[in-house]
Amino acid sequence: MASFTGFNTIGQEKKFTLVDFELVKRDILNSFLISLGEVPGRTGYGTTIQNIVFENLTADVVRETEEEIRRVIGQDPRVKIERLQMYVADHIILAEIELTVLLDQTLAKIFINFDTNTQSISLL
Repeated sequence: MASFTGFNTIGQEKKFTLVDFELVKRDILNSFLISLGEVPGRTGYGTTIQNIVFENLTADVVRETEEEIRRVIGQDPRVKIERLQMYVADHIILAEIELTVLLDQTLAKIFINFDTNTQSISLL
């Protein structure tokens, strides 16, 4: 039986339900796609990453991106960051994140791609 169950229409044809870690991943991605303060009544939800990551890739931008990733994911009570590794190449920042799903203590890994050319954020 699923521990977490949610609704998702992005990239779905007929089945709109996501469960467990697939739902957690989708929720994390949604957090990075929503600007901080954009959700009514939830002023702390969302991110300022769009203001940071789409600038020239300097060491300060990478550091600020890492801090914002830690802040956003740290707000999700279902997971805990175990390790965060940042990779920078050309116009891309790739974040490799190891998470512990707290309900069942499983270790999982996600990759978030920040592409400054297309100004997009995606899970790999």
